[in-house]
Amino acid sequence: MKCFKNATVYVEGEGLKKTTVCFDEKIQKISRCAISGAEEIKLPENTVVLPGFIDQHIHGAGGSDAMDGTLKDLAIIAKTVAEEGTTAFLATTMTQSKENIMNAMKAVKEYRETDNGEGARVLGVHLEGPFIATKHKGAQPLEYISVPDVATFEEYNLASGNCIKLVSLAPEADGAMMLVSYLTQENIVASIGHSDAGYAKVDEAISNGACNVTHTYNAQTALHHREIGVVGSALLRDELNCELIADTIHVSVPAIRLLVKNKPLNKLTLITDAMRAKGLADGESELGGQVVIVKNGEARLKDGTLAGSVLRMNRAVENMVKKVGVDFLQAVDYATINPARNLKIDNEAGSIKVGKNADFAVIDAETYDVVLTVRGGKVVYQR
Repeated sequence: MKCFKNATVYVEGEGLKKTTVCFDEKIQKISRCAISGAEEIKLPENTVVLPGFIDQHIHGAGGSDAMDGTLKDLAIIAKTVAEEGTTAFLATTMTQSKENIMNAMKAVKEYRETDNGEGARVLGVHLEGPFIATKHKGAQPLEYISVPDVATFEEYNLASGNCIKLVSLAPEADGAMMLVSYLTQENIVASIGHSDAGYAKVDEAISNGACNVTHTYNAQTALHHREIGVVGSALLRDELNCELIADTIHVSVPAIRLLVKNKPLNKLTLITDAMRAKGLADGESELGGQVVIVKNGEARLKDGTLAGSVLRMNRAVENMVKKVGVDFLQAVDYATINPARNLKIDNEAGSIKVGKNADFAVIDAETYDVVLTVRGGKVVYQR
């Protein structure tokens, strides 16, 4: 048994309070008094104990990518993101050959079966592509885009150990609605992304169970006064949870404020959409066989197309507070309980409550630097 003694903690339903949290793999007690014999983890002054961050859309970090399809690379990603307070994530794929996607699926299955508890937990897979629109492919390779197909998806899911939790697709593509309906029946999040859809098609997708928008504003139809597109639909429809890359590069601060103003508090989720260069120095990197140049916090293909980010989740939270003007605890919710609800794991993760996983991100209240990350009661990062 371990404990944070007399710490400032974000307790579910109570906000920030001075209290003691005792835990093993699960949170056992939250009160003024520690459980007898609990080992105290001493924290520096001016720190705040938060729920561990959950990143439902991240491709890679530390020089590795989920599409590399190896246990070693998944382990590197898991350890690297733990340094930013992330305790759980979806290994996110991209539009690639069927062989490469299958390899990535098999690696995630094996990694989850042999997980040794190091770094952040791999919750499963976010399948981003290949069921996307060519017009809004972003940094996804054109030659591997394919039409949505339930049978193909089932092959991928079986190879993953049935752990695909979220699928990004273009709802206007042939066969898309059948796949959206199938995903909904299987309790998998159907997400509108890399799409040229208008409002009518988004509305149809919602009727079939679509409930998420992939990196809102990016790689989708923009808002126009005669056709509100995916962006306008995301702003209008409360059923849609909106992912947001809050690096202020992918989306401007006023656009973020517009999204915050229009979405219910529980329908905005911070993501990093990070690629393998996160955590490394500026220079040349790679995404899906394409050269990526990373400079001044921006990752772009040679033609200037944004190619994911190098954003850290603690910095996304900081940007929401310091640049966008969001309340601190609300910004934390965007990175914790909101993705947990979206992925239907809020009964075990996303907030600090007795009985939930002992997943914590301890940050400096002023600098937002992560000083300690705990996953399932185990310290997986310490500054």
